[in-house]
Amino acid sequence: MRRLLSIAVAAAALVAVPAHGMKSPHVVVSADPARPPEVVAPIALLIDVNSGRVLFERQSHRRFVPASLTKIMTSYVAFELASQGKLKLDAVFPMRPETFRQWHGVGSTMFLENNSQTRVADLLEGIVTVSANDACVVLAEGVSGNVPGFTALMNAQARALGMRDTHYNTPNGWMDEGRTYVSAADLATLSTALITRHPDFYRRFYGHETMIWNGIEQRNHNPLYGVVAGADGVKTGFTNEAGYGLVGSAQRGGRRLMMVIGGYDRPQDRARDGAALLEWGFAAFDETPLFAAGAHIGSARVQGGTATSVGLVAPRPLALLVPHGQKVRPTLSIRYKGPLRAPIAKGQDVAVLVVRAPGQPEARLPLAAAEAVPAGGVLDRLRNGFAAMVGQ
Repeated sequence: MRRLLSIAVAAAALVAVPAHGMKSPHVVVSADPARPPEVVAPIALLIDVNSGRVLFERQSHRRFVPASLTKIMTSYVAFELASQGKLKLDAVFPMRPETFRQWHGVGSTMFLENNSQTRVADLLEGIVTVSANDACVVLAEGVSGNVPGFTALMNAQARALGMRDTHYNTPNGWMDEGRTYVSAADLATLSTALITRHPDFYRRFYGHETMIWNGIEQRNHNPLYGVVAGADGVKTGFTNEAGYGLVGSAQRGGRRLMMVIGGYDRPQDRARDGAALLEWGFAAFDETPLFAAGAHIGSARVQGGTATSVGLVAPRPLALLVPHGQKVRPTLSIRYKGPLRAPIAKGQDVAVLVVRAPGQPEARLPLAAAEAVPAGGVLDRLRNGFAAMVGQ
């Protein structure tokens, strides 16, 4: 049974936030939505996070080798475990001699010493900021005992997020004959979850231009920092097998864009196109806010739980995106396949907000459970059955 709740909302167009002069050299920005920048990447995707709208797309479901873009999932798994109380940021993990022999000086590292003991927080800083391959393996072994155990956690999270074109064989993306692969669409899904599910961890570990560890200062390779206003992530990637890739994000005035590009032969082309895509996305589209994060939007019926309904809230700021200067009057509908079945976790995506506006593509935005609904006992099931019989 499908439940609909229709709401008419009058929308006012907003003015795009300017770049405040922080533009990449040789980037020409058009405010025309029909004229995106020329992008040479074989794989590219640009989405507006708050509206869910795809602004630019090229082979976004094509599988490719991610290289160090893998480390986005490595940090996401750690954030998930930490938020559940299963991983302490001040826990200390060892660099085992066999791990040191295999990964000392291999690719990007934070130069962990043999038999050293390193805090989880420092390992995450090394993974995110300087793309440390050695830190990824030390973290994986510390969490799961071995790398296969940790990659099993990575793949489980990928399945939970609906990443259908992704598989992880390593925690750091080092070359493995293509057994680790992703798609641009999946990377956008993952990075959006990273930011919206764990905003405090994201602000703590992402967006740093440099890192000093053990007396060694290293720079972040993200070409957006200091170039695109509001850029705060996410990750670069490079191996000879993968070429140059980038997942980039920037936020201005509460509006966030997420961009994925991959398959470049030269880092300067990656830097130019990444900056151009983000600047065009901010200039060519305006955002009309719909609901703030946490806003109560409606409710859904529940079957088999301790309650017969659950509140629906916005898991993040929700908005409608329209071409620059246009005004629209959207219609909103809540939809879910129901009644929902308990148990339901607080924050679990259980419904969608469908947004329609004349001349605009339909948007489907997630709605989350406002509270947990445990599975009910015998008395709960009897009560719910009686309520269904009398039409309550």
